[in-house]
Amino acid sequence: MNSKIKEIKSCVKEFNNPKRRVALSKKYPLLKPLIVGVRIFFTKIRNRLFCKIARKRDKYFKHVTARHQSVLRRKLGDTDLRLQEQKITNLKRASDSLDGLVINPGETFSFWEAIGKPSYKNGYVDGMLLASGKIIEGVGGGLCQLSNFLCWIFLHAETKIIQRHHHSMDVFPDSGRILPFGSGATCLYNFVDLQIKNIGNTPIQIKIWLTNKHLKGQIMSPKKRRFKFSIQEKNHCFVKNNDQFFRYNEIFRVRKKEGNVVSEKLLFKNFAPVLYKIPDNYFKKHGFHLLDFSE
Repeated sequence: MNSKIKEIKSCVKEFNNPKRRVALSKKYPLLKPLIVGVRIFFTKIRNRLFCKIARKRDKYFKHVTARHQSVLRRKLGDTDLRLQEQKITNLKRASDSLDGLVINPGETFSFWEAIGKPSYKNGYVDGMLLASGKIIEGVGGGLCQLSNFLCWIFLHAETKIIQRHHHSMDVFPDSGRILPFGSGATCLYNFVDLQIKNIGNTPIQIKIWLTNKHLKGQIMSPKKRRFKFSIQEKNHCFVKNNDQFFRYNEIFRVRKKEGNVVSEKLLFKNFAPVLYKIPDNYFKKHGFHLLDFSE
C-alpha cells in the first residue's frame, strides 16, 4: 500500500508541475481550428491506410455475449434538462448507424468511422458537451454516453482496446453511478476515438436500441462464448491536497472459464481533478476512502 500511496502522490505532483505538457490548442487558442482540422485530416488518412475498419452490417447473430443498459436521464449537477432530452435525439441517431454492425476477427471497430461526423444535416441536434471542464452546447452533444456505453460492453467480449481516451476531469458528483469511475471513453470527432479490435476467433456484432428510459445494447455472436469477463475496480480513493481534490482508481478485467479465473489484467489507471464542490459528509455518505496529503 505504501508504494501505491507514493504512486498517487507522484500523480498529484505531476498535475501541479508548472512545466507539464499543455496542448498546443490551449497554448495558442487562435490556432485551434487549424490544429483540429489537421488532426481530423490525418486521422482519416490513417484509418483508411492502416486500419481494417469494420463497416458491414447484418442480421442479428444468435448468441448474446454481453449486455448492458444505461439510464437516459440522470441528474448531472445543475445542467439544463433540455440538453438531456436533445441528447436522446443524438443517441438515437448514432445508435441507428451502429445497430447490426459486425466486427470480424482481426477487424477494428471505430466509433467515429461507424457513425460519421455529427451535423445538423445528418439529423443531429445541439446537446451537452464538455470542453476543458466546462459545459457548453454543441451539435451532437451527449454522444459520450454512447462511447462510454460501448467501451464498457466491449470489455466483456474477446476484444483489445486500440484507442481509448479517459475523461481527464471528474466533472459531476456521483448520482446513481453503477459503473466504476473512469471505465468509459470520451470522444471528439474524429481524433479522440474509441477503437476496439476483435481478437477472438468468431465475429461479434453490436445490437443497440433505446427505450423510453434506457440506452440498451448487446454484443452478439454466432457461437456461444468460451470465456466470461468481469470488470473490477481497485484502489479507488479521493485525494486531498490542500484545497484541491482528486480521484484515483484502477480498472481490471478478469477472464473466467467455467467459473475459474484464467487471467486478470490491468486496463486503466485513472487520476483526475474533481471540479465539483464536495460537502463535508460526502465521503461518509458514499463510503469513499480519502487520502489527505495536505501540508
